[in-house]
Amino acid sequence: MARVRLQYACTACGGVTVKWQGQCPHCNAWNTLEEGRAEPVGAGQRFRAANAAAQTVVAMDAVPPDNVQRMATGSGELDRVLGGGMVEGSVVLIGGDPGVGKSTLLLQALAHMGAERPVLYVSAEESAAQIALRARRLGIEGASVALLAETELERILPVMESTRPSVVVIDSIQTIFSSQLPSAPGSVAQVRECAAQLTRFAKQACVGVVMIGHVTKEGTLAGPRVLEHIVDTVLYFEGETHSSHRLVRAFKNRFGAVNELGVFAMTETGLRGVANPSAIFLSRAGRDVAGSCVLVTQEGSRPLLVEVQALVDGANAPNPRRLCVGFETNRLALLLAVLHRHAGVALFDQDVFVNVVGGVRISEPAADLAVMLAVVSSLRDRPLSRGLAVFGELGLTGEIRPAPRGQERLREAAKIGFSRLIVPRANLPRKAIEGVATAGVERLDEALDAAWD
Repeated sequence: MARVRLQYACTACGGVTVKWQGQCPHCNAWNTLEEGRAEPVGAGQRFRAANAAAQTVVAMDAVPPDNVQRMATGSGELDRVLGGGMVEGSVVLIGGDPGVGKSTLLLQALAHMGAERPVLYVSAEESAAQIALRARRLGIEGASVALLAETELERILPVMESTRPSVVVIDSIQTIFSSQLPSAPGSVAQVRECAAQLTRFAKQACVGVVMIGHVTKEGTLAGPRVLEHIVDTVLYFEGETHSSHRLVRAFKNRFGAVNELGVFAMTETGLRGVANPSAIFLSRAGRDVAGSCVLVTQEGSRPLLVEVQALVDGANAPNPRRLCVGFETNRLALLLAVLHRHAGVALFDQDVFVNVVGGVRISEPAADLAVMLAVVSSLRDRPLSRGLAVFGELGLTGEIRPAPRGQERLREAAKIGFSRLIVPRANLPRKAIEGVATAGVERLDEALDAAWD
């Protein structure tokens, strides 16, 4: 009997080595090498050879422009994240924690698209009876959705070729395996090969493919990193277990803008899009409280108003704590240093806690001013005005730098009903907004004075 050869594949980059090491020699990631059987030479090449076709070189200006056909999913929030709908022949990868609602959202989308075109739901984790039971709970049991409970790729592809659906959902890519490879389902080689073959079929047959992906404990998509490079769009499904709201973000999109945000509410009959998400994230108390400030942030093409809360308390240890939820901790430490140096507010003996209400994660620098005003408000125990909203980036020299799409932020704040705005001077509106007093500032000390003017 031939000896089984073993190899170690990196779950981050897909690199292979013949012996285990603590650090991957290809991408330098630690503790990512997993043991598996070595793939025979030429494994997986049969499908490639059969589908290989000679291509001719053409000039770019000679290629006729094609009108991109988008398919509406029935959810305005999901269409927003996808860039206006799903493109024919595109491959979408959506990941999220278990139970967050990935399968529910896609089953609802297929039920809507199935009324106009053939669709296929391939489940490698549930039986057809279990999917039908969920459809009855969601109230879509009469939808024209074809179901296939199968795990082997060589049996799935012929069904896709014979039925020719417009959209196919693969649930999930980590549980699909190819019989041409000896490794177990979910291994680096299996995930990479199955995703590559599904992507090749989608491009050749002009079929939209949506693959559901598992996530690791760090919140990243499981499998090799090359999986995100193969697909056209990468979406992340976020949501807290104690909250009924879910967020869908686009981290890669070849047919639309990245960092788009879709907001959903989990109900008894499935996921429903939220038309006015700013109302969710503004859960302010009935009276003015210290340590709260409203930020006008920008998520992709959508301006949002979120509440930033801060708590400053005396430190009982030599090293004061800096803790953030929804905001970067290192960024907070930098801002506190600027606050001390250019505004004379010292917090070296205070614990500082920052929270963004609603489970939103803010990464843009325009949140700096709101965080600083919330911190100073908590320290001085002086509430900010309930009608005040701010945005602006804070530089190391104490200047307030302008934020992109300032006019859209101003219009959104005025539409929600805020009467006072503190913004960078470069973001002042071209003409006065009726009922809104806008103050433009250039320095941090000017912003502090304007906040309690």
